[in-house]
Amino acid sequence: MDAFFSFKEKDGFRVKLWRGESMCLLGFDVDAPEADFVGFAVEYKEPGAAAFKRLHNRIAFKYEAPVAEAVTGQRTFRTTEAPLQTFRWVHFPWDPQDGIYTYRITKMHMPQDGVLTRGTAIEQSIRLDTVTLDGYLDVGFTRNFASSQAFEAKKQQLGIGNDIIPALADDGLAFAAKKAQIAGTGIYDWLGFEAHRLLFEFLDWAIADPAIEIDALAYDLSEPDFLARLEALGPRLRAIIDDSTEADEHTNGVTGHGAAHSAETQAAERLSASAGPARIKRGHFRGLQHNKVLVAKRNGVPVRVLGGSTNFSFRGFYIQANNLFVFDNEEIAGLFEQMFTLAFTDMANFQKNPFAKVWHAVKPEGKPAVHICFSPHTAATLSLEPVGGAIDQATSSVFYSFAFMSQTRSGAVREALDRLMTKPLFSYGVVDKKGAMEIKKPSGDVGLVDFAYLAEKAPEPFKTEWSGGAGINIHHKFAVVDFDKPTAKVFTGSSNFSPSGEKGNGDHLVIIEDQRVATAFAIEALRMFDHLNFRNRMETEIAAQPEALLLQKPKAISGKQTSWFDKFYVAGSQRERDRQTFSRA
Repeated sequence: MDAFFSFKEKDGFRVKLWRGESMCLLGFDVDAPEADFVGFAVEYKEPGAAAFKRLHNRIAFKYEAPVAEAVTGQRTFRTTEAPLQTFRWVHFPWDPQDGIYTYRITKMHMPQDGVLTRGTAIEQSIRLDTVTLDGYLDVGFTRNFASSQAFEAKKQQLGIGNDIIPALADDGLAFAAKKAQIAGTGIYDWLGFEAHRLLFEFLDWAIADPAIEIDALAYDLSEPDFLARLEALGPRLRAIIDDSTEADEHTNGVTGHGAAHSAETQAAERLSASAGPARIKRGHFRGLQHNKVLVAKRNGVPVRVLGGSTNFSFRGFYIQANNLFVFDNEEIAGLFEQMFTLAFTDMANFQKNPFAKVWHAVKPEGKPAVHICFSPHTAATLSLEPVGGAIDQATSSVFYSFAFMSQTRSGAVREALDRLMTKPLFSYGVVDKKGAMEIKKPSGDVGLVDFAYLAEKAPEPFKTEWSGGAGINIHHKFAVVDFDKPTAKVFTGSSNFSPSGEKGNGDHLVIIEDQRVATAFAIEALRMFDHLNFRNRMETEIAAQPEALLLQKPKAISGKQTSWFDKFYVAGSQRERDRQTFSRA
């Protein structure tokens, strides 16, 4: 059993399991589907369990009410009774555990109307431990399930409502007492998921060791428990907090992090009192101080670093799709510490320093190579061209999630993504708001999963889901190239991958050359895409063809001219690439 994937084949039936971050991607394939083949049943055993549980489907062969009323998103059906009519699935355990998960995938057949029989079955296992690369790198994602049926069920289970975050970001620190009342339910741990765990474990470890000092860079800083941890460090903390502002056309004043009433200004005042005024600085480079970084030093030597896309705010951890990474490597931590020191001493001239004009390579023996570029720098091509070039040179697949890319109209990454749409490669992507940007949908059509549109227009029950309040929901910034090959790469960090950001903002962009890490990010991209695409189907297909939300019976029973699986075997199609990409040996 491989560390991050597991493959098995039997009688022309193939199953491949891929390790994600506390989730598992299951890829299926069948050489020659029988005429009565109606999909896959999936059962699983959790670590240490004796019995199998069944995965559930949200659609079925028939309902007790009309389709438009019966398919609510809330009702689910066991896959042994409502097989998955797709060739992949992301299993997101309700309460993930470290250890071995065992899956049993069974081909299901319907020889007579309404009669399901089991066919060939494959049983295989995979380890889904929390840590990504022990002793070197751990990656964590937020759950991004505040707008989901899972969250609606979780709220009902816990007896809580939607008032788990403040209405305004600047009220975040004052929300501390309310958060303390709710925290006992575990909802913040659940929503913040692995990113939440990484952050608070990092801070608690630092607080407990008097030899550790922290250098922090923050953009949004409105999460009260995070601020309290920084205060607990006392004079062992130095911090740079963004103070960017913009004109308020309604009041003729200013808004933003630098405003007198902002959470960031409140946080800076409190940290000046706990750490000392000389240890807390405000700044915004040429545009924004956009890093979200913690550097840990032991007796003055950098030893660990935390970074990524996740802002230190309620939205960052509990609403948005985000990621964090922690490197346990002195050389990588040292590079981030150099960046911090340059910014702390002379932020205005950071982009002129030779440090900001090159990529920094770290290649530890026996560990994945990492490349880091720090902005701002005078030429955006420095950081963006390697990303765009990798997308152009991809031979298998590209997955991405970019906040704000729909508003970016130029640059090496945006132009490479536009070219990607014309290539016979498997690609999926997610953005938060529709703009002049396109992706390929599973059908092969060009389209877009657009959270903002779905939040406003989706049919019940999705109107009853909480939108998560004002602000964007997809905040990731990453691209994955050829995840299923040994040459796989991940591009991630705090950068928005835009020319203006690279020339104006304090940011970091990281390349990780490792298939295990690439697989984790690729599965995260699929999880988000599928989560939103189901809502897209609910909106577009119920009105046009309600039967699309019925599982399809064999042609001999349904009288249709095609089987449910035919579209996955059209040569050169996006669905064929989908079927093959995740199930190959």
